[in-house]
This record gives sequence, C-alpha cells and structure tokens, in this order.
Amino acid sequence: MSSAPKIFSRSRKGLAAAVASLAIAGAVGFGAVTAGTVPVLADAVRVQAPQVPSFADVVANVSPAVVSVRVKAKIQPAADDGSGFSFGPDGFDNLPPDHPMRRFFKEFRGFGDQNDHPRRFDRRGNNGKPRPVAQGSGFFISEDGYLVTNNHVVDEGTAFTVVTNDGKELDAKLIGTDPRTDLAVLKVDSGDKFTYVDFADDASVRVGDWVVAVGNPFGLGGTVTAGIISARGRDIGAGPYDDFIQIDAAVNRGNSGGPAFDLNGRVVGINTAIFSPSGGNVGIAFAIPASTAKQVVQDLMKDGSVARGWLGVEIQPVGKDIAESLGLPSDKGALVSNSQDDGPAKKAGIVAGDVITQVDGKNVDSTRELARLVAGYTPGKSVDVTVWRDGKSETIKVNLGELPKAEKQASADDQSAPATPTDSLADLGLTVTRSDDGKGLVVTDVDPDSDAADRGIQAGDIITAVNSEEVGSAKDVTDAMAQAEKAGRKSVLVQISRNDSNRFVALPLDKG
Repeated sequence: MSSAPKIFSRSRKGLAAAVASLAIAGAVGFGAVTAGTVPVLADAVRVQAPQVPSFADVVANVSPAVVSVRVKAKIQPAADDGSGFSFGPDGFDNLPPDHPMRRFFKEFRGFGDQNDHPRRFDRRGNNGKPRPVAQGSGFFISEDGYLVTNNHVVDEGTAFTVVTNDGKELDAKLIGTDPRTDLAVLKVDSGDKFTYVDFADDASVRVGDWVVAVGNPFGLGGTVTAGIISARGRDIGAGPYDDFIQIDAAVNRGNSGGPAFDLNGRVVGINTAIFSPSGGNVGIAFAIPASTAKQVVQDLMKDGSVARGWLGVEIQPVGKDIAESLGLPSDKGALVSNSQDDGPAKKAGIVAGDVITQVDGKNVDSTRELARLVAGYTPGKSVDVTVWRDGKSETIKVNLGELPKAEKQASADDQSAPATPTDSLADLGLTVTRSDDGKGLVVTDVDPDSDAADRGIQAGDIITAVNSEEVGSAKDVTDAMAQAEKAGRKSVLVQISRNDSNRFVALPLDKG
C-alpha cells in the first residue's frame, strides 16, 4: 500500500471514505459504496492512451511497392586438389559421412538435406530450392514494373527473381547498373500493374526527421523499422560521389536496396551500407539520397548506363596551411595537382596549382563537391570554372568531356637514381639535386625532425614548383621562399611529383 496514490488512506475506513467522496463527485466505474466497507469495482477502468506517432498508415500504403530481390549466379566448381575431395557448393557428396567438412557445408552453407540440421530458420529459403548467391531488397518506381535496388545486390548475377509483398515470385531482367553510386535498375515484364512509390525532394529533409525503412533483412520477409535521420553529407570512402544520409533505423544484411521513407510515403534514400563491428545493426546506416538516385535511375532507364561530365584533373583538399601559402581567403576549394594531358581542363588552360572555387557559379567547398558538381553535367556541356591563381580569381570556360569507363592509373615506375652533386635546403629540412632532365629537383634526403618529413615528403620525390613557379635549382627554391616571406606569407606551397602523380605540400618558413 505504500506505493498507492495519496488519495487512498492506509485504513479500510479511510479508503472507503475516499472512494465514497469520488463517487459523490461524479466518478464513474465504481459500484455503490457503504461507509466502513471495502469498495468493489463494478466495471474495469478505461484510460485514454496518449497520442504517439504511428507509422501504420505509411507502411500500409508503401509495403506493396517494396520487394525482395533474389539473385543467382554461375558457381564455378573448385579445382580438384588431388585429395579426392571436391569442395564446390554441391561437391561434398563424396566426403566420408563423419568428415567435419560435410557438417560445415550442411550447417553453415545451407547445402544438403535440410533435415540434417535444426530448422530454426530456413537457411535455403524458397521452399527448399538452392539458396541464391545474393538476396536484397528493392522497390517499384513505375506502374509497368521498373524497380530500383543496389548494384552490389545484382553484381555478377545471371538470373533475378522479385518476390512481392504478397509472396508472388516474378522474373526480372537487368536494365542497367552504376557501380559508382551502387545503384541498379531491374524490370518485371508480367503485364501486371504494380503499386509504386516516388522519390522525395531530399533538399528539405532535416536531421531529426522520422524515416521508415522497409526491406527484407536476413531473408526473413517484409520487415519495417523506424528511426530518425542522424546526419547528412556523410563520406564513408565508398566512392568519389559519397553524400550519404545517415539514419538510425535498424538496417541489416538483406536491407540493401530497400527504401527509407518519410512520413508522406516518399523515398528519401536507398539503404546501401551500415557501420557495424559485429555485422549487424548498431544504429548507423547509410542511404543514397533521393536526389542522387533519381538522376542516376533516369539515366539507367533511358540508356542502361550513366554518362557523366569529366574535367580531367587530379585534385586534393585545400588545408589551412595551403590556403595561407596561396593567399586564399578560406580553406575551401579543390587544389589541382595535375591536369591530364588529354583532359578538357588542360585544353582550356587549367594548370597544376590552380584552386577551383566555383563551377557555373556554384561554390566548390571540397574535392567531393567538385566531383559531384562536374558529374552532374552531361558530357559536352560548356561550364565556367572559377580558379584562384597568382593571388586572384579568374574564370575559365571548359567544354566537359565524358568520364572514361576505366580510370587511368598512375604509373608505378621507380624514379631514377638522383645525380650528384647535392644542395641543402636546410630551412625546409631537405637535401636536393637537379633531375636528369633538368625539370625539377630530386629529394635525396629528408631531415626526420622536419616539417617536410611530417608532411610525407620522401627521398625520391621530385620538387617541380614552389608557389607555382617552376624550379630547376636550389636557388630557385630559396628565391621563392624569399618572395613569400616578403609578401608576409608564413609558408610556401611545394609541388611534389611521385610515381607520375602530383600533390602539393605547404611547408612553413623558418623565421629563426
């Protein structure tokens, strides 16, 4: 009784009196009360539940558009190792009955007689048919059967089956894929009209907004989870166009390719990756934004591939030290470390050392932003590229090319051994010598306690320019340092060439 509300007395008499007073005041649900007796409840008390958000209406409307995607691929049998055992997917039949590998294949790979292991879950699924190589989620975006999923779900697939919300299995064909954004489009040609969903305008999506993730985790069937948008613009190192929405709705294996909806039933993102030390959900999932997906999907439906604009430059971030050495008012932009010989940028006059700050009037805050902006244009389009050069801005018109299918790789040829004699650049912690072709200085030694060492300069690197001025001798370097110091700069920008790739390093000037 100690935890009872204060209105009730600890004595039977006090309890009856209190209930009687409630009855007189018009309380309902109690029977007649007589003083000195214990009250009897004639009817159960009914309490109005508090109003809380429910996703039931959203789920009911969108679930028919969400499907499970099953992918099969040709499986190459393992080569015979001479032991007499074959370890391909179906090649354990000749193992001895008590061989441990037989149990491994049956219990953990899902092959063999299904009754050979407990059936807490059907590891093969699909009514005993062989388990597909991959299984993910997807969703219809048109009435006539176009649907979206992840590229990594359908990658290397030879046959595709779509399982609808009501359990119907339909064959699908692959229309196109875009590995760079991890998107793919399939098409079901069954003559049916499908429930489909639209993409949202994710520009209005805010951190803290509710999202509902619908998919097929672990092959269990249609599953719904809910959470909020935790962050925007996440870069997880998946590719040059990373701009993920982070959500905390439970997303697990099998959710890949499934949609994340807003409360209006529109797709704000496509679930594509999770961060998890354990392999399961820990509340950190990443979705491709609807704006990115919509553009890519339209291209895939039209041509089966995506054509992106190409500038033809190698770029690196602009740090505070680099910005200071160039006199930039901020550390935003993308520093051009190299203009490719056959690229549009070099033809237009963009050179190494330029900092790209805008494209067609749109600010370039980072290297990722530049990659996304340029990729968003169609090949052949003419754009105005604003660069910072020699302490001021200038605009260069560039006719964009088409992004090559295969990125060019930097050569890994070893640098030739430096010639003698050597010169000391003690203020920078470097020892250098002229290169064989007279273009630049080869670093022969780096003081391990210097800023140059801290910033990754190594013996064998070639210094090609300092503060955008080509150097061919140690005197050229010291002259550039003197000019920077006279201009009030605290550092110099050193252009380094290594394995045919360029990068820039800002080295502080020694005031001592």
